[in-house]
Amino acid sequence: MAETSATLLERLNDRSDSVAWRRLVDLYSPLIKAWLRYHGVSAGDAEDVTQDVLGVVVREVSRFRHNGRAGAFRTWLRTITTNCLRQSCRSRRLRFEAASPPDLVALLDQLEDSASDLSRRWDREHDRYVLERLLELIEPEFATTTWQAFRRQVIDGVPAKTVAAELCLTVNAVLIAKSRVLSHLRREADGLVD
Repeated sequence: MAETSATLLERLNDRSDSVAWRRLVDLYSPLIKAWLRYHGVSAGDAEDVTQDVLGVVVREVSRFRHNGRAGAFRTWLRTITTNCLRQSCRSRRLRFEAASPPDLVALLDQLEDSASDLSRRWDREHDRYVLERLLELIEPEFATTTWQAFRRQVIDGVPAKTVAAELCLTVNAVLIAKSRVLSHLRREADGLVD
C-alpha cells in the first residue's frame, strides 16, 4: 500500500487507480453483503445488490463531496444501498431465506431516515466494521513488536508499563508504537469513518 486511504475517496476519482478500487471493494463488499444477508436477502441476491451498489459508487464517486459532517460517506453509501435494494425489489422479486420475509418497505423507509434506530445501527456497524477491517489491512505494515504493543494497549486495554515489561521494551517505545499505529489508522479511516 504505497498511499494511505486518507486519500482513498480522492483517489477513486482516478478510474485507473486499481489499488484504490481494490481497497474499496475489499473494504465494503463484505459489509454490504452482510447487511443484506442479516435482513434475510438470499446469498445470490445479496451478491447482485452489492455489485449494483459498487457499480453506482464507481459511476458517482466523482460527484461525492464530503461536506465535513460526521458520517457523510457512510450516509452516502447507505443511501446508495437503500436505493439499489429498492430498485431490485421493483425490477424483480428478491429471494429471502427467512420463513417470513421482512417488511421491505418499512426496512427501506427506516434506512432512508437518518434518525431511525436502523440507520443509527448501520452507522455504528459501519464504523466498527471499517475500523476492524482497516486494522487487518494495515497490520502487515508494522513490525510484529510494534503491532503487539499497539494491540495490547489499545485493543486489550493493558497499561503501557505492563506492555513494556511483557515485550521487553521501554515504556516510551510502547507509547511510540501505539502512536504510530493510531496515526496510520486515522489516515486510513479519514473520510470513511468520522
